[in-house]
Amino acid sequence: MTVRVTVGQVAVADDRAANLAMVADAFGAAARVRSDLLILPEYASGYHRQGVGSEHAEPLDGPFVTALRRHAREHGVAVVAGTTLPGSGSVGPTGRQRAVNAVVGVDATGALAGVYRKVHLYDAFGFRESDLLEPGPADAPPLTLRVGDLTFGVITCYDLRFPESARRVVDAGADAIVVPAAWVAGPLKAEHWRTLLQARAIENTVVVLGVGMAGTGVTGRSTLVGPDGVVGLELGEAPEYRTVDLDAEALAAVRERNPSLANRRYAVVPRDTPPR
Repeated sequence: MTVRVTVGQVAVADDRAANLAMVADAFGAAARVRSDLLILPEYASGYHRQGVGSEHAEPLDGPFVTALRRHAREHGVAVVAGTTLPGSGSVGPTGRQRAVNAVVGVDATGALAGVYRKVHLYDAFGFRESDLLEPGPADAPPLTLRVGDLTFGVITCYDLRFPESARRVVDAGADAIVVPAAWVAGPLKAEHWRTLLQARAIENTVVVLGVGMAGTGVTGRSTLVGPDGVVGLELGEAPEYRTVDLDAEALAAVRERNPSLANRRYAVVPRDTPPR
């Protein structure tokens, strides 16, 4: 009844070849401990502190996702990882075509299980992600990935600040929420990260796995929170692999004691356009 998960808190370069080597190393680490699922951060295919845009984008049949699928098949390990996809052709205020911040799920056979296109772009704390990226549709079906006895739902980084995003993947059947992130460092940012991960776990009675990118300008601090809000794993800022076992029976026991999902009286309905 347990699912073994390897958290890959990795540093990501602005170099495609280096990131492909990082992916190979991460899969090797997961396979050595016989993990069922590997989680890599947001923008795992390429990252630049000044922004990620169309120059980092590649299609789903490009080298990065192809490598994920190959390693998943060879090692028998499912993976969730951030990437950047080409956009629809929309142009941002800089005059450049915008790309899409995405997360892919690949099962242990190497099949592409689905894609989540980040809905909430990081236009906060002095950053404007929407200058270079276009948001995914709010009404797109949630990305979920079944691994063993658990269903993992996916949101990304800034989405964590919007409880509706987490609730929507729980409504789609998620027992655990995966949050790949490149959580930008700054005053109180690490505190916000930890608090929000705990809140999403408690209010949804799910396991929450926040997997942060390591490196300059980001916080790292990958964190596992149980459905009771207890922090079971919390890394520092340096690159590191850690592996945890998730127990479906323990999750069910928490939900029996705390039936808040069954007791709620409101549903989450996506908006066509964000409120002004």
